[in-house]
Amino acid sequence: MGYLVIGHITRDVTPAGDFVGGTVAYSGRAADALGCQTAVLTSCEPEYEGLKQLAPLAVEVVPAANTSTFENIYGEDGRTQMLYTVADKIRPEHLPLAWRQPAVVHLGPLTNEVAPAFMRHFPHSIIGLTPQGWLRRWTVDGRVYATEWPEAEQYLPLADVVILSEEDLLNDEMLPRYRRLSKLLIMTENLRGCTVFAEDETRQIPAPRVTQVEPTGAGDIFAAAFLVQFARNGRNPWQAAEFANFIAAQSVTKIGLDAKIDLIQSLQHEKNYSIT
Repeated sequence: MGYLVIGHITRDVTPAGDFVGGTVAYSGRAADALGCQTAVLTSCEPEYEGLKQLAPLAVEVVPAANTSTFENIYGEDGRTQMLYTVADKIRPEHLPLAWRQPAVVHLGPLTNEVAPAFMRHFPHSIIGLTPQGWLRRWTVDGRVYATEWPEAEQYLPLADVVILSEEDLLNDEMLPRYRRLSKLLIMTENLRGCTVFAEDETRQIPAPRVTQVEPTGAGDIFAAAFLVQFARNGRNPWQAAEFANFIAAQSVTKIGLDAKIDLIQSLQHEKNYSIT
């Protein structure tokens, strides 16, 4: 099965050093670990060392002068997210011809870099959105803030699956509006699991209890696991959500991208969570 993920790979600045980040890294590696032929369309500096983390995948880079670089700063008022440099926009004309018919397309913007028009280019694919990057902007000095996505009404109905974090919600009106616009909406709820809104039915799917060690990338890993299983199990959203909860919950018990991916690969043979 072909899994294509589009968005910026990032350099994440932390007190422990710089690490590779971005939906393309975590979702892409997770889809690969779950047995998919996986491709990444991204933009960054061509020599960015973080690209080595995508070595198992097919990667197309839109060359940029900068790599998108984030830092999360924690203080008495909570978290402040900074965006220091931004890579280039990613548009449909950047898509290699050989990548036009994947089973799953995952649009994972982080800096409003992914053209929503991609949704019109894959008529035979399952299109999944993690829209957080369309819901953020930043000030001149790089401080990131949440905002409305003005094109939501136009593009959400074109997606097969929309996966939204409860942390993405800007107000009480946003969830019912996105639910109305989306064919299938999943709201992730951290350690509590997720809520699935499918047509007229709503179910809260609990996650297994684990000891959380590092939550980085859990939302992106959830998204990849959901979309992969959704494509493989006849588009059953309830079973896909249960599977994604399990995979994401296990990922937070490990530190670092490689350790999380190694664990996911080992779970392929888990008796009750077969991905075949």
